[in-house]
Amino acid sequence: MTAPVLIPVLGDQLSPDLASLRDVDRDEAVVLMMEVWEEATYVRHHQQKIALIFSAMRHFAAELEEAGWRVEYTRLDDPDNAGSFTGEVARAVERHEPAEIRIVEPGEWRVEGAILEWADKFPCPVVILEDDRYIASRAEFAEWAEGKRQLRMEFFYREMRRKTGLLMEEGQPAGGRWNYDAENREPLTSALLVPPRPLFEPDAITRDVLKLVAERFGDHFGELEPFRWPVTRTEAEIAAEAFLEQRLAAFGPYQDAMLEGQDQLYHSLLSTSLNLGLLDPLDLCRRAETLWREGRAPLNSVEGFIRQIIGWREYIRGFYWHEMPRLAEANALDARRPLPEFYWTGETDMACLADCVRSTASNAHAHHIQRLMVLGNFALIAGIDPREVEDWYLVVYADAYEWVELPNVAAMILYADGGRLASKPYAASGAYIDRMSDYCGTCRYSPKVKTGEGACPFNPLYWHFMVRNREHLQANPRIGRAYSTWDRMTEARQRDYLESAEAVLATLEPASPGWARAADDA
Repeated sequence: MTAPVLIPVLGDQLSPDLASLRDVDRDEAVVLMMEVWEEATYVRHHQQKIALIFSAMRHFAAELEEAGWRVEYTRLDDPDNAGSFTGEVARAVERHEPAEIRIVEPGEWRVEGAILEWADKFPCPVVILEDDRYIASRAEFAEWAEGKRQLRMEFFYREMRRKTGLLMEEGQPAGGRWNYDAENREPLTSALLVPPRPLFEPDAITRDVLKLVAERFGDHFGELEPFRWPVTRTEAEIAAEAFLEQRLAAFGPYQDAMLEGQDQLYHSLLSTSLNLGLLDPLDLCRRAETLWREGRAPLNSVEGFIRQIIGWREYIRGFYWHEMPRLAEANALDARRPLPEFYWTGETDMACLADCVRSTASNAHAHHIQRLMVLGNFALIAGIDPREVEDWYLVVYADAYEWVELPNVAAMILYADGGRLASKPYAASGAYIDRMSDYCGTCRYSPKVKTGEGACPFNPLYWHFMVRNREHLQANPRIGRAYSTWDRMTEARQRDYLESAEAVLATLEPASPGWARAADDA
C-alpha cells in the first residue's frame, strides 16, 4: 500500500476548499483532526467557546467523511490522547508512516512555532501551505507595510477594495467615497423592531460536546447554556442569509449603538463562523454588495459591513503576523494595574460595564463598540496591564483567536504598540457612552457629574489617563488639543479630577488568580 499523505486540519480550518485538501487523492490521504487539552486550556476559554469549536470540528469531520475522505478524529476524552497537536501528529506518523505531512499555515504564532519543529521531529517532509482563504497573504501585507512607520487600516482597506473590485465603479469608490463611517454613529432608543437572529438547537453531536465541556471545563468563565451558535456550514449560511436579508440595511447607522439588555441589535454575529472557516468572507461581501446594487440595502450599511471584513479583519491578521512576537510584549504606556475582579464577575455599580460583562458571560459575545468603548476604554484609562487585558479578551469571546484578539486589544484598545496601528488612543469620558447608549439612565453614576460623589468614573479617569501619559500623547495632533483644555482649568479643578480618579482606582479590587490561566501559569 502506498504511504499516505497525512493532513492535519486545525479547529479554525473547517473549510472544504482548504488548500491542504486540494490536489490530493482522497484514497491516498488521511485527514487528522484533534481535540487537545493544550489548546483548550492554554488560557481558560469561555465554556461556550470550547463547545463551539469542538462541535464544529466534529460536524466538519462528518462532512469530510461523507465527501469520501478518510478522517481520524481524536476526541478530548480518548484515553490515548497525547494532549497536544505535536503529540497527536507523532502518534499518527507512527501509525501510518506517511509520505508527507501537509498542513495549512496556522492562525497563531504559538502554533506555528510548534509546527516549524515538525521537520526535525518526524521522518517525512512537512509541507506548510499558505492559507488562501484570506484575501491578502502575509507576504502581501508585509510588502504593503514595508517602510511605513504607521500602518493605517484605511489605506490598506482601499487596496483591498481595488484588489477585489468590491464597491468600485470605473476604478473609483462607489458613491465617490471610500468610507461612510461618519453616517454610522446613530444612537438607538428601542430594539423592538430588530429582527431576532436564528437560534440553533443543539443536535446529538453538540449535546455530547456540551456534556463533555460541562464535565471537564465547568469551572471556566461563562455560561455554557443556552448554546445556540451555528456549528455547521448549513447553519452558518442560514445565519448569514438572515443577517443579509433582515438586518444589514439598518446595520450601518446603528452599528455603534448600545442598549442595556439587548445583546444583538443589528449586528451579524457571523465572526465565529468566519473565524472557524464555515463561511467564505469574500462571498459574504459580494452578497452584501449585490443587495446594494439591487437597491435593497443602503451604501453606508453595505460599505460598513464590507469594511469590517476586507478592511479590518484582513488588516488585523496582516498586522498580527507583521508585528509578532514583539506585539505580545508591547506596553508603550507602561500600564501596570491589575485587571479588576468585576471583569470576571460583573459586580460593579457602573451599569455599562456590568451589562457588557453580563452579555459576555451569557453569550461569549459583545459587539465591537462594547468591547472597544466600554470594556476596553475603561481598561485603557485605568491603566490596566496589557497582558491581563489581552488574556481576558482571549478567554471570554467565542470569536477570539490570538491573531484577531491581540492586535485589537494591544494596539487598538490599549495603544500598547505606541501608535503603529491606531492614530490615537480611544480614550473617552462618560459623555460618549451616554450619547451612544441608554446605560447611564439606570446607573448610580452620572456622566454629567465630573468629579466627586456620583461622578461617572470614566470622567475623572479620562483626565487621569491624559495627564499621566502627557509625555507620550501631547504631540499627537488628534488628541493633543485636549491638553489645552486641561491647561485652562484652575489648579483646584485639576486637583478635583485627579483626586476623584485616584479614589476610583483605589476601589478596584484585583482579579483573583486563576480566572484566565491556571493559577500556577498566571
